[in-house]
Amino acid sequence: MTAPDSVTMDDDQRDEFLGTGGTGVISFPTAGEAPHSIPVSYGYDAAEETFYFRFAVGKDHEKSERLDRPVSFVAYGTADDTWQSVVAEGRLKETTDTSIATETLEGLERVQIPLVDIFGQPPADVPFEFYRLAPESLTARKESSTSL
Repeated sequence: MTAPDSVTMDDDQRDEFLGTGGTGVISFPTAGEAPHSIPVSYGYDAAEETFYFRFAVGKDHEKSERLDRPVSFVAYGTADDTWQSVVAEGRLKETTDTSIATETLEGLERVQIPLVDIFGQPPADVPFEFYRLAPESLTARKESSTSL
């Protein structure tokens, strides 16, 4: 069953909701277990429909070993007292990859990735790497008034 058009956001509504950055949840698949889902902050470049993430890396962070697998990312919240959500699916790419380095630099200039302090140590002491997600699938939905 497909969603009625009244619950589907158009590109402009989606881009307005996402802004240039915010927070959401990214999920990495696992073999035979529940997905590994974590809250993250993101930057969004509407011109390229691309998300940017700053991930903590190192021995204490599990994300590093999952970056070569497909992911799903969900941003959600309210705007004008209406629930909205965006789901992006695809594969993360390292921003240091020479094939996307120039494009990534241009995109990073158009986004704002919020710095959320959840590491138990000053963020300046946490090693980070940047990744991008140019989604293979991107859906945006909003709450529909059904007059119940």
